Amino acid sequence: MQVYHGSYTEILKIDLSKSHTNKDFGKGFYVTKFRHQAESWAKFIGRKHHTEGFVTEFSFYERAFEDERYKILRFREYNEAWLDFVILNRNRETTAQKHDYDIVEGPIADDKVANRIDDYLAGLVSKPVFLNELTYHEETHQLCFCTINSLQMLQKTDRKFPLYLSKITEPVMETLISEQSLDEPKVADIFFTSETFSRLSDPTTELYLEPWQEIYEMLKQELNTKL
Repeated sequence: MQVYHGSYTEILKIDLSKSHTNKDFGKGFYVTKFRHQAESWAKFIGRKHHTEGFVTEFSFYERAFEDERYKILRFREYNEAWLDFVILNRNRETTAQKHDYDIVEGPIADDKVANRIDDYLAGLVSKPVFLNELTYHEETHQLCFCTINSLQMLQKTDRKFPLYLSKITEPVMETLISEQSLDEPKVADIFFTSETFSRLSDPTTELYLEPWQEIYEMLKQELNTKL
């Protein structure tokens, strides 16, 4: 599985000591299978650091889920167990890690959800009502690598994703998703491994100056040639 980490700069080496505490799944290195999520965060954190932002891609070896050496926790969706676990980890009474899992996977408590968690903790909304609201929330995803050993299941790729390409990559991917009825991870795998993207990400070609529609036509021609 290809996964992405959004930051204000490219991640050359993962350093868990720089990870923040009291996050959704505790202290760890976070990635997502949805590139648009990583890109949104990169833009946000980039502005805070006065940079353009950067998305770093990794290959995640999913065999980790079946490897007895790793203690894994997976939430398939927003549910009561997920909510209780997020509240446990977000408790700021202590900065100590609240669990001993190597890898945790599940949805994200984004700003909207986090605000409702605060309402729930303040007694302004009941747990059943809050959980019902979560069933209508858009799909999100995150993987948290909490231990040094778990990082063995991540391998940085050579592909680079400077955010100035987003004005092209976003509409190209959205159109490919719509026309081919594929999910985002599959489309990302197709697009970002294509020769079209390789040329696009090479500044010397100046393809990034062209309209996204032209890039999309190039990609379609490449894909049709391969079929």
